[in-house]
Amino acid sequence: MTSFTKHHLDGILNAEFAKVLANGTGSVHGIDSSPAMIDAARELCKDSKNATFEVLDAGKIHTNPDLQKGSYNKAFSNAAMHWILRSEDARKVFFHDVYASLAPGGTFAFEMGGLGNVSEMSTALLMVTARRVGMPAAQAAFPWFFPDEEWATAELENAGFKVEKVEREWRPTKADKGGVEGWLRLFGGMILEVIPENERDEAVKEAVEALKLVCKQPDGGEMVSYVRLRALATKV
Repeated sequence: MTSFTKHHLDGILNAEFAKVLANGTGSVHGIDSSPAMIDAARELCKDSKNATFEVLDAGKIHTNPDLQKGSYNKAFSNAAMHWILRSEDARKVFFHDVYASLAPGGTFAFEMGGLGNVSEMSTALLMVTARRVGMPAAQAAFPWFFPDEEWATAELENAGFKVEKVEREWRPTKADKGGVEGWLRLFGGMILEVIPENERDEAVKEAVEALKLVCKQPDGGEMVSYVRLRALATKV
């Protein structure tokens, strides 16, 4: 989800985050393309008088004129922009849209997947999918965009922001009890869906066999190699 505060526009992937924001001062407006996510945020914040939520693709903020009036003090997005910026069309307008939503001196903070994020998981997904439907179809279904610091800096500055900070951090994380298989099925669904249904389980099994070796930890668990890209910018 993406959010704005007063005033605050917020991009969050978790309705619990919205509840924390709603308990603060000022007001918050959250957007997400998922009706289920918005419903969850509304339910958690039903007792708050300063939180509103809207079903809206954050790659199309400009389609709501009320979010382009330069009235928000802060905007942020957490773990969502690598989905939002998948399309080139979204990448062309997103930072300009956020800039237009903020008042002079307003800040935009975000964290997203950075270049190298989940590279082993992505490679396994692409290869097992390509073996069944071809690489062009597999690449077309790839749901993420993972840029680096240079790209983020250039795009923010091109939109008019002053970049205060940008960094990329490798953050290896132990997989939860579902292991790499659980991760593939949860996050790789958009890629796996292009494989014929009767072949998907075999494709997942093939990917898991490779990943269990590549991601194996000394304690017997499995590691997911996350890379986070963070930035803080100010509207000047």
